[in-house]
Amino acid sequence: MSPHRPIRSFVLRQGRVTAAQRRACDELLPRFGICHHAAPVDFERVFGRAAPAILEIGFGMGETTARVAQMRPENDYLAIEVHTPGVGSLLRRIHDLALTNVRVVQHDAVEVLRDMIAPDSLAGAHVFFPDPWPKKRHHKRRLIQPPFVALLASRLKPGAYLHLCTDWEEYARQILEVLAADPLLENTADGYAPRPEWRPETKFESRGLKLGHRVWDIVFRRRRYGRAGAI
Repeated sequence: MSPHRPIRSFVLRQGRVTAAQRRACDELLPRFGICHHAAPVDFERVFGRAAPAILEIGFGMGETTARVAQMRPENDYLAIEVHTPGVGSLLRRIHDLALTNVRVVQHDAVEVLRDMIAPDSLAGAHVFFPDPWPKKRHHKRRLIQPPFVALLASRLKPGAYLHLCTDWEEYARQILEVLAADPLLENTADGYAPRPEWRPETKFESRGLKLGHRVWDIVFRRRRYGRAGAI
């Protein structure tokens, strides 16, 4: 392996893609998808209106993304996922619910942020249940690391929010520490935040709660002024 190859926060597993998911990718991705490219997304052109733009990183099977977009039609959502079953699942939900405020990018989130999201352009960002990579030797693969958070924070507008949640307590502590150390971000709560009413419980989360597992929500915002002066 080349020493210059970046560490990925995901592994492209050969999961089963259903016929319906494959058909959705073939038929709907050209309509609701955006290809990775080295130029900032023009959100007004893509969505046909001026509205707050929210980035969703790692949407899994897309159930939460679709429900949030349906509940908050005043926002536009750019949703990123690498796994084809999830992409196909969300595309079907977009079609079946007639959602006009969701677009999908099937690509690495770091490269999307770097290449496609302009600085100071997002009204918010969601990272719900990122892979905790529980084994210590795999912690380097965790998405929430200082360089990634610095990049993500730079894409938020001053006053915009960054909302993460995890059911892995040790990862929750790391996330809190990393976000608190970033000079562009400030916590909206005294530690962990209550779950906002608009964030629906996922099936995975609901099962965990019934088993006594906890979920930690972490909500920061981009400072309107830096620690050393105006941004």
